[in-house]
Amino acid sequence: MMTLRAKTDETPHISVMLDEVLAALKPAKGEVYADGTFGAGGYSKAVLDSADCAVIGIDRDKSALWLGEDLKKIYEDRLILKHGRFSEIARLAAESGYPRIDGFMLDLGVSSMQIDQAERGFSFRFDGPLDMRMNQEGDEPSAADIVNTWDEEDLAHIIWKYGEERHSRRIARCIVEARKENPITRTGRLADIVRAAVPRSFADKIDPATRTFQALRIVVNAEMEELEQALAAAVSVLKPGGRLVVVSFHSLEDRIVKNFMQEQAGMTARSSRHLPDIPQQGDSSGAAFTLPSRKAVFPTDHELETNPRARSARLRVAVRTAEGGRG
Repeated sequence: MMTLRAKTDETPHISVMLDEVLAALKPAKGEVYADGTFGAGGYSKAVLDSADCAVIGIDRDKSALWLGEDLKKIYEDRLILKHGRFSEIARLAAESGYPRIDGFMLDLGVSSMQIDQAERGFSFRFDGPLDMRMNQEGDEPSAADIVNTWDEEDLAHIIWKYGEERHSRRIARCIVEARKENPITRTGRLADIVRAAVPRSFADKIDPATRTFQALRIVVNAEMEELEQALAAAVSVLKPGGRLVVVSFHSLEDRIVKNFMQEQAGMTARSSRHLPDIPQQGDSSGAAFTLPSRKAVFPTDHELETNPRARSARLRVAVRTAEGGRG
C-alpha cells in the first residue's frame, strides 16, 4: 500500500502506521469515519481510497483545512472538513449530519507541517516566535505567555510532569532569571537557556531542549485534557461495532489511552474525572468497548527505517459494543 506524502516547505509528512490504522479501522462502503487530527490528510485520503465511504476531517488548525480543500475537490461530498477540537467530535459529527459514526481515528503527533513553519514556534530547529498554539486564532495563552508569567514552581512542575525532565527545577530557575533581563519571545533563546541549564550528555541522543518544548506544547494546547475528553466522547458517538483507533507518541498519551480502553472494557476501575462511569472492576457485562488486543501495535522495522517520526509510535484499538458506558 502506498503511503501518502504531503509536501511542506521542508520535509514530507508521512502518515505514521498507515497500514495498521487501515487494518484496525476496516473501512467499508457506506460507512462514516472521523479523522480527529486531519493534518495533511494522510489517513483521510487512505480511508476514502479504501472504500466508498465518507470521512469527517477535523483540525483546530485552519491552515490544515485550507490545504484539505484540494482533497475535497477530489472526494467532493465524501470528505467533510470541520474546524474544531477533536474533543468536540460529538458536536462536529452531528453538524456534519452524522450523529453516530463507524470509526474515530486520532494521530496524536504534531504535524510536520507545523514543526517546519518557524512562525508557529513549535520547534527549536528554526528560530521563530515562541507560540506553539495549534489554533493561532484562539485566545489561549502562547508558550511565551507561560514562560514569561508563570512562577518558578509551576514551570518546574509542568516541565517535570509533561516533559519528564529530571532537571526541571534547574531549567525553571534559569528561565525565571533570564526573563528578568528581557522577555523570552523566541524559540532560539528559550532553547539556548535550557541547553545552558542542562548540558548535553554524550549518552543522550536528543537535544536538551526537547523535553521542555514538549511540555510547553502540551500545556499550551491542553493536549492531555483534550485527549481524555475525546476518548470519553467516543463512547456516545460511535455506533455498535464502531472502532476507536489511536496512534500515540509518548508514554503520557499512551497511558491515558491504555487506561481508558481497559476501563471501558470493564478491566479496571475509572481513573479520571473526564472519563465515563464503567461497570465494577472485572465485570465486562455492559462494557462500552471490547479490545481486539490488550497490547499496543508498534511500527514495522521497515517503517522505522523509512520514517524516523514513527520511532516512538504505538497504536491501540477498541471496538464499541452494542451497549454499555455512561457519559
